[in-house]
Amino acid sequence: QVQLVESGGGLVQPGGSLRLSCAASGIGFSIVKMGWYRQAAGNQRDLVAAITRGGITTYSDSVKGRFTISRDNAKNTVSLQMNSLKPEDTAVYYCNTFNPSLPWGQGTQVTVSS
Repeated sequence: QVQLVESGGGLVQPGGSLRLSCAASGIGFSIVKMGWYRQAAGNQRDLVAAITRGGITTYSDSVKGRFTISRDNAKNTVSLQMNSLKPEDTAVYYCNTFNPSLPWGQGTQVTVSS
C-alpha cells in the first residue's frame, strides 16, 4: 500500500526553524525524485523543494537559501530543514514525487507567527 506520512510541523516564531520529515512506503523510493510542496489557505499547492535520487536539489526562489531538502534512501524518508522562517511560509506541507503521482498524505501544518 502506497503511503506518505508527513510530520514535524508546528507553531514557530518568525526567524525560527523547523524540520519536517516524510516517510514513504509502498514505492521504489530510492529511484524516484521527491519533492516538498506547500499549500497556504486559499492558494494552490506549490513545489518548494525537490531532490533527485542522487541528491541533486532544487528550490523555489521563495525558500532558496533558507530551506534544505535531504533524503535517506535506506530509510525511505525525505526531510525539509526550514530556517529563518517567515509568516509567509505558513502553510500545510506535503511530500510527493516530483511530478505528483502518489496519493497525498495528510500533510503537516506549519504556522509562523509571533
